[in-house]
Amino acid sequence: MRTLGNVIWLFPCGLITALVWFLLGAVWCLTLVGIPVGLKCFKLATLAIWPFGVTVESNFEEHPVGNALWLCFGGLFFAAFEWIIGIVLCCTLIGIPFAKQCFKLARFSLAPFGATVD
Repeated sequence: MRTLGNVIWLFPCGLITALVWFLLGAVWCLTLVGIPVGLKCFKLATLAIWPFGVTVESNFEEHPVGNALWLCFGGLFFAAFEWIIGIVLCCTLIGIPFAKQCFKLARFSLAPFGATVD
């Protein structure tokens, strides 16, 4: 079921979201200071393209400065974007599993520093 969910997720949501995260990561990596942020964007891109079967555990306390800066420079916007998509997907019964993946991405995009992806 995990593979089927990922394949179905890939075309309506996964490719677009992963492309946005990848492009954002590439822009951040253009500066030396932004490389850690860019690497987190790449990690989010891989999670966005294949989210089913992956667990995310956030740990804001491990890197509070990095996560606070992340929130200020776009993390809050992307988390809100994922939440809105998740709420829209919850309007249908078929969309509920996909909404759960959006909520997972929103949680990871709020505080990616110190988070573990299994």
